Formats: sequence, C-alpha cells, structure tokens
Amino acid sequence: MTGPSVTADPGCLPVRGDLAHIKLAGLYFVPHYAVPMPRRIAPGAVLRVMSRADADPIRELPAGEIFNVLDIAGNWAWGQLGEDGHVGYVALDALEAQD
Repeated sequence: MTGPSVTADPGCLPVRGDLAHIKLAGLYFVPHYAVPMPRRIAPGAVLRVMSRADADPIRELPAGEIFNVLDIAGNWAWGQLGEDGHVGYVALDALEAQD
C-alpha cells in the first residue's frame, strides 16, 4: 500500500483506528481487518457510540435485520447495520445467531 491512509468519518464506514471491515483492505490502513459475523437484531436493540449502556445512542436498530459484527469485547459488539448502514456498538444480548 502506498500513500497516506484516508481518515473516515465515524458512523459512515466500518473502520476505526485498530480494525476495519475486510472490504476496506487496500483503502484504509489499520492493523487488522475482520470478516463480518452476521447476527440478527433482536427487538429493542440500540446502536451506541461507545460500548456502554449510558453511551449516546446513534439509533434504534430494526428488529430482524442483520448486524455485521466485526469485533466483540466484553458484552458489546462493534459493527455495521447491514452492508452500508450505521456503525457502532450493540449489546451482545440484543443480537441473535442467524438461522
């Protein structure tokens, strides 16, 4: 990879300082790239800016839709709504395995 890496606007792309979606390899330089783990969203799930229950909400997530998990830490998952939706943190208990 040559040239400077591009800074992404938080919330728009599944990239943060240490990790990015594998589809962004070659576009954003980070130490690790992750293949998404699709999970179904449970009713009442909220996407947050940080991995804390008292963190600011980004939006309520639509039940039954897919959330692509890229990282899990403690009781929180970081990822993206669908293939091109909002990016943030969701409580793990608000995500279900896909059928």
